[in-house]
Amino acid sequence: MSFNLKQSIPNFITLINLFCGCAALIAVVNHAFFTAFVLLFIGGWADFFDGMVARWLEVHSPLGKELDSLADMVSFGVVPGTIVYTLLSIYWDCTGQICWWALVGYSITIFSALRLAKFNIDTRQSDDFIGLATPSNTVFFTGLMLMYDNDTFGVADWIIHPFFLIPVTLFFSYLLVAEVRMFSFKFKKFQWKGNEIQFLFIFLSINLMILLREGSFSIIIVLYLIFVFIKNNFMTKNLKKSK
Repeated sequence: MSFNLKQSIPNFITLINLFCGCAALIAVVNHAFFTAFVLLFIGGWADFFDGMVARWLEVHSPLGKELDSLADMVSFGVVPGTIVYTLLSIYWDCTGQICWWALVGYSITIFSALRLAKFNIDTRQSDDFIGLATPSNTVFFTGLMLMYDNDTFGVADWIIHPFFLIPVTLFFSYLLVAEVRMFSFKFKKFQWKGNEIQFLFIFLSINLMILLREGSFSIIIVLYLIFVFIKNNFMTKNLKKSK
């Protein structure tokens, strides 16, 4: 296999995502939650830009596709599972031992692996997603982590409580592989018509981040799911009727 510099640039960006995911994993385990957030933020941008750079350079390879999935598995599969495990371990005070009940957090990791494997072979996901994308799922649980760390809205104790965190974890694990169409932000044309719900969601998300800061991330993903429900059950049906 000959070395191709042009083809290697997107792969290098993907490896930045992988490195950040590994470092974020260590940060979560050591309760350095803000550091983990920063690393995941950088990794998320690397995950976004590797595909963009590949399209700009007009280079595509099976290696790049597989490498992207492997990097995502760490950053957006193992890390969010470890976030839940760590938060539940704090509640049960499992210092220096395996917290068996907290291992339910790794249902996120298992279903993320299923989702990423399905995505690679599912031709229906070229424009939109079928099921919740792993980065969006990671944003939700990273938001919970930050809200716990800062006791945002005074809900830190509620966030790590098993009666809240375990059902939420299982629900979001299901969403990863659910046969539900969810809109993406792959704009074919930057115009209002046809992209109304995406632009409205972006506008509301920016305002939430300004107003709520670390408290906004989980709320933004819940808002996204509400918009998905509205689009699938009202806007799509009305569009079909108009035709």
